[in-house]
Amino acid sequence: MAKDELFCDCEMIHEDVVESARAKMPDEDELYDLADFFKIFGDSTRVKIIWALDEQEMCVCDIAALLNMSKSAISHQLRTLKQADLVKHRRDGKVVYYSLKDDHVKDIFEKGMEHIKEKYIQE
Repeated sequence: MAKDELFCDCEMIHEDVVESARAKMPDEDELYDLADFFKIFGDSTRVKIIWALDEQEMCVCDIAALLNMSKSAISHQLRTLKQADLVKHRRDGKVVYYSLKDDHVKDIFEKGMEHIKEKYIQE
């Protein structure tokens, strides 16, 4: 990226643009919550779990085997994902199956993957 692409040389503030954006901007609490939401995706283990659950519902043992990790480590990450309202569970006898909470989570994850894959296609 050329240096001249990084900075605007003008000194004029476009008041109409600024006011339009200000009127639409969510409040601070919503923006902090959104930032916290995206922090959940900042851990590669959680992203791997989300990827697996995007494919199909799985129990802790299945996820642990897939990721070559302990059940305890997977359970810890699933707890974080549940607290963030990204995954849900259902019990079938002694087995607890996990899946993505809803289509919003699926869409966010898949859009992120689509964006990343574009990078590899262009290389």
